[in-house]
Amino acid sequence: SYGVDPLLVAAVIRVESNFEPNAVSRRGALGLMQLMPATADWIAPQLGIADLTEEMILDPEINIRLGTWYLANLATEFNHNREQVLAAYNAGRGRVAGWLVEGVWSGRYEDVEDIPFPETRNYVSKVNAAYNRYQALY
Repeated sequence: SYGVDPLLVAAVIRVESNFEPNAVSRRGALGLMQLMPATADWIAPQLGIADLTEEMILDPEINIRLGTWYLANLATEFNHNREQVLAAYNAGRGRVAGWLVEGVWSGRYEDVEDIPFPETRNYVSKVNAAYNRYQALY
């Protein structure tokens, strides 16, 4: 759905929640794709989902629908550059846009070590590794 490679969605889910549908992070991210409630609340009306609850965000079908739409939205903003999309999914679109404008990070995987947040650096690397494994398998 939304033109996102299903193997990328699977890789994000693998890294975000290890396929645990009821996963809740210590920061409050929910479900398979570890969506923050505020982000899910922003996405829901754009998909025609009214009165979104945290229980709904934990529902795998809804969670994947919201998260996949969000990946597609980020892909549009970041010219379908997978590394930038993944960094934005993890650290936030504003931060990544700032890093790119300020020249902190080139946006290329080869320069992933320039990402200022260790968590985001690791996240981009882990999702890319999972994605490459899924591509080889499928």
